[in-house]
Amino acid sequence: MALKKTVTTEQGFEANGAYHRVEGVRLNGKTSMSFQIRSYKDAKDFPAFSDAMHICAYDIEGKNPIAQAYEYLKTLPDFTGAIDC
Repeated sequence: MALKKTVTTEQGFEANGAYHRVEGVRLNGKTSMSFQIRSYKDAKDFPAFSDAMHICAYDIEGKNPIAQAYEYLKTLPDFTGAIDC
């Protein structure tokens, strides 16, 4: 799973339909988790052009942590309108 959304980097590079993938999920006890979101030009273009760390709530009774991470990202302004892919 990943998210697809056009973004403009701090350097002014526009990545049309960029591929954003959750990586490195870590559970911090039973109520929070941390993860990286790495952004790529597309699903096959490596290395990442952007890498950011996020921390969010984790529901031990909920979906798997990766699914919860994507749900959290979709609540952020940077990922408004992102499409699942």
